[in-house]
Amino acid sequence: MRSDNIKKGIARTPHRSLLMAAGVSKKNINLPYIGIASSFSDLVPGHIGMRDLERQIEKGIHSAGGQAFIFGVPAVCDGIAMGHSGMQYSLPSRDLIADCVETVANAHQLDGLVLLSNCDKITPGMLIAAARINIPCIIVTAGPMLDGESRCEKLTMIKGAFEAIGKYRNGEITEERLIELEEASCPSAGACQGLYTANTMACLTEVMGMSLPYCAASAAVSSEKRRIAFESGMKIVEWVREDKKPLDIITRDSLRNAIIADLAMGGSTNSFLHILAVANASGVDVSLKDFEELSYKIHQFVKLEPSSSITMTQFHHAGGMPAVMDELAKSVKEYAGECKGVYCDKSIIHDYSEPFTTKPGLGILYGNIAPEGSVIKISAVDESCYEFEGTAKVFDSEEDSMKALENDEIKAGDVIVIRYEGPKGGPGMREMLAPTSLLVGKGLGTKAALITDGRFSGGTRGICVGHICPEAADGGVIALIKDGDKIKIDINERTLDLLVSDEELEKRRKELKPFVSKAKGYLGRYSRTVSDASHGGVNV
Repeated sequence: MRSDNIKKGIARTPHRSLLMAAGVSKKNINLPYIGIASSFSDLVPGHIGMRDLERQIEKGIHSAGGQAFIFGVPAVCDGIAMGHSGMQYSLPSRDLIADCVETVANAHQLDGLVLLSNCDKITPGMLIAAARINIPCIIVTAGPMLDGESRCEKLTMIKGAFEAIGKYRNGEITEERLIELEEASCPSAGACQGLYTANTMACLTEVMGMSLPYCAASAAVSSEKRRIAFESGMKIVEWVREDKKPLDIITRDSLRNAIIADLAMGGSTNSFLHILAVANASGVDVSLKDFEELSYKIHQFVKLEPSSSITMTQFHHAGGMPAVMDELAKSVKEYAGECKGVYCDKSIIHDYSEPFTTKPGLGILYGNIAPEGSVIKISAVDESCYEFEGTAKVFDSEEDSMKALENDEIKAGDVIVIRYEGPKGGPGMREMLAPTSLLVGKGLGTKAALITDGRFSGGTRGICVGHICPEAADGGVIALIKDGDKIKIDINERTLDLLVSDEELEKRRKELKPFVSKAKGYLGRYSRTVSDASHGGVNV
């Protein structure tokens, strides 16, 4: 075992003494050493219930004949970090989490890991760490929160809280009702209720084979989740004895399976960043071209919040990811998996032959604004808006765009352009849930568009294009757009174009001042080393 490096032989007498100081008995000193990398936090609703899951995992490890060690890693709640400078730390935290797990696991020569995760950047950070370390690992995602409810109205964090701001400012609801919605939208521990980034990544982790069946959608507060945590503790000891490693599981086939499932369900656009980053860490040849190729082939046969009113709770009761994987294995030749004949509620998880739409849930747009690609959540766009031409209103930060929205300066027919929010320019590629939610809340979700070199929450809906590459900080065309320019978004043709002549763009480029980052500390280091969004926003 790898842990023999810290526990075997006369020279390791001091090491054993320190392990005994940590509570390891002489009887257990030679068992497999399994780390539980826990992202428990009182600050993050998706993680507040993890103390109980830690116990269940620990029980499973000990029951199977392993020695468990719990250690902590940081967690950021994107919802709380949203709309201010705190969001600059969200995407960079993915690399920080991977670094933390790698450091502890390798410094202490652990034999295996259970990675206890849930929210947006934590799960991909854990996957990246697993690929880097390549010792037996299993991921337990802590699960979605229960649905909110107020006055017999089902609520989620997006529709019950974020979009309520726009409705209040539009005069559609009273301040009293706003407060009621605020109090009722997030009623329990767990990741927010829809197929936003946290739950998208939990689902894709299950598809890859890095977590146990039904783990992704079983509720954070359920006894089923506790049992899955216990069984994951048992399973990791088995995998250590079999020497089953992440790079045996995270392969080109399994990552393409994840892309196919993502397209079929219309998951968060952030999944593009994370799958590419996991592929990079795994040394697997998966790129934006795989997303593009598959997006022309995959139909969307599952439609969850925010693209519909179906929540993760309902999705789980309908059969969850095993049912989706079953349908893909039966129906999609590009999907490398086996059909196991599990229960499926066809009213929520359709037959592939009867999809919600023959278009994928996600798409990549190219054009003179995004020659290296951009992404859009097709499933969250009304079909009447698949071709949209509008007038640019340009902002060099999210805050400036919010002021314009709050002051009713954005009208039907406008295209909000938010730039210098990319991985390098932000730095940190902030999510734009606040402006997109306000846009929808003000009734402009089908009448105005938003494009950015930043990114979106999985809860974003409307005509919203993100991850534009090259970003403004790299001198991309988005940096050359001026107020009043015409912009055309064509989802059918997968294009995003600025309707300005090449000659005019060349003139503007000569006048463009080079970007100089003012970020310091962790964000300064991140800005200097981060790759673009089309390559996963990884540190290079």
